[in-house]
Amino acid sequence: MRPVGRRTGMRLLALLPTLLSLLLLLPAVGASAASAASAAEGRPTVTLSAQQAGKGGRITVKGRDWHPGTLLMMLICGRATPAEGVIGGTNSCANAQGRAVTTGRTGGFAKEMPVAEPPVPCPCVVHVATVTGEQATADVVFEVAGHPTAPLPRETGGGKLAVLATTRLAGDSGLLTWFGAPASRKLVLTVGNLGSAPVKDPVFEIGTAHGVYAPQWEERQWRGTVAPGRKAQIELPVELAAGAHGDYQVSLRYGTKVLAEQPWRVGRPWGVTLFWILLCVVVPAAVFRIGMAVVDKVRPRPAASRPRPARHRPRRRGRAVAPLSTTTSASLPWFTPDSAPSENRPTTKGHS
Repeated sequence: MRPVGRRTGMRLLALLPTLLSLLLLLPAVGASAASAASAAEGRPTVTLSAQQAGKGGRITVKGRDWHPGTLLMMLICGRATPAEGVIGGTNSCANAQGRAVTTGRTGGFAKEMPVAEPPVPCPCVVHVATVTGEQATADVVFEVAGHPTAPLPRETGGGKLAVLATTRLAGDSGLLTWFGAPASRKLVLTVGNLGSAPVKDPVFEIGTAHGVYAPQWEERQWRGTVAPGRKAQIELPVELAAGAHGDYQVSLRYGTKVLAEQPWRVGRPWGVTLFWILLCVVVPAAVFRIGMAVVDKVRPRPAASRPRPARHRPRRRGRAVAPLSTTTSASLPWFTPDSAPSENRPTTKGHS
């Protein structure tokens, strides 16, 4: 029996390092499983280095499970909770002290940002939202020390609208937009009435924001009625200023609550750039041609060649002297071809 006990003990000692390594790997496997489950759910998360800080302090914001290579905007917003969202949109946030960050390859980020007081009372959150790409937001509770606090505004009336489907921008840019015409789209979304009273001809507000600036709100009324427990598809026009280009954020607000936000990337109007390039080429060429025509018109011309007048000999007394002929082929006036003396002609004189 002793040999068998010894063999079993030796086997247990040999398996001890393997068991220890498995125990060490269990926490890592659990963390990996939790991370994979969170990524599968598609819910981005945000954590803070401190839950409370005063104005002028700094906190570090960390996030994970975001889409890789996505540009995010971090803001401290008042009148907001993770459940209700930011009431009033980015008008309730300290936009000037916001910070932008781009997620890494794994969808994570870490960025330090200053603590600022929002323009409305708390409860406050650190609001992280995508600027480009697929829409995603995350809010985490944060307390700004010394900032006033007030209860959230309550909705009036029996009707309550909520977005039931993902919003989208329908439409496409035409040829005139390539030359600087205003870009226009239609904001399409499906809303449902979660209240106990019908909502008739609701008035929405559409805001367009460029970069970190607050959106400019414009009223848009939708004609129709949404009965309690019913849903309806709403289309609202959205238009930017002439020549606008870059990354924009379109927000939809009903009452004091922002229902949806949609990114919109507008291309540069290259037709305007091409026009200015052609203008810079054509105008100097036209000025050069006009200048050359003026120079050719005013420059002095060389004098035309004229025949030199014949020189006359001075007159002698008694008779006039005939001028010399300028041609060599003409015969003298006192000689004719027949009267010219010949050396071979015999003479009639001299016979003896």
